[in-house]
Amino acid sequence: MTPGWVLVIPVKGPGGKSRLEHPDRAELASAIALDTLEVACRARNVSDVVLVCSDEEFVANALRLDPGHADLWVVPDPGAGLNAAIAAGLDAVEVDQPRAVMLGDLPALDPADLDGALARAEAHARAFTPDAEGTGTTLVTARPGEHLAPAFGADSAARHAASGFVRLEVRADSTLRRDVDTAEQLRAAASLGLGPRTSALL
Repeated sequence: MTPGWVLVIPVKGPGGKSRLEHPDRAELASAIALDTLEVACRARNVSDVVLVCSDEEFVANALRLDPGHADLWVVPDPGAGLNAAIAAGLDAVEVDQPRAVMLGDLPALDPADLDGALARAEAHARAFTPDAEGTGTTLVTARPGEHLAPAFGADSAARHAASGFVRLEVRADSTLRRDVDTAEQLRAAASLGLGPRTSALL
């Protein structure tokens, strides 16, 4: 690996985004994740992207993405939930590297917003970025040598803060904070500009 942040992104596959209403929810969920991955690979502060996924079709599509500035590699999802998938990805990364975890549901993500957050994270042992609602989390980070055990899920922002993660000063309208689980959130993300695959389905 080359110097830079190693970014772990878990993707569940076609069974994800159960709250997202769309005639082809599985295809839309895949498009959102692929758009997120492609942008992550273009971020200049990211050297490696670790995709945690066991869906063969999605992995094949992901490996055809423009690699941008990063190396994209794959770790199988153990199938025991989101945090277990994240742990599997982190286990594949050396602890002496700067590590981050980002969810794969940011279809409006701008690489500059991700780069800015990672630059701010360099000042903290561990840090996190809350979602637009302020209750969830879209990104967690750890400097080299720091233990990283994310706690994604309901009210994860409060749990991360309570366990010592520093909240990054990221503006309220940052594309890094606009994750998508519902149709309402997708409309909010669309106002920021969606990635090409997500846009094509809408």
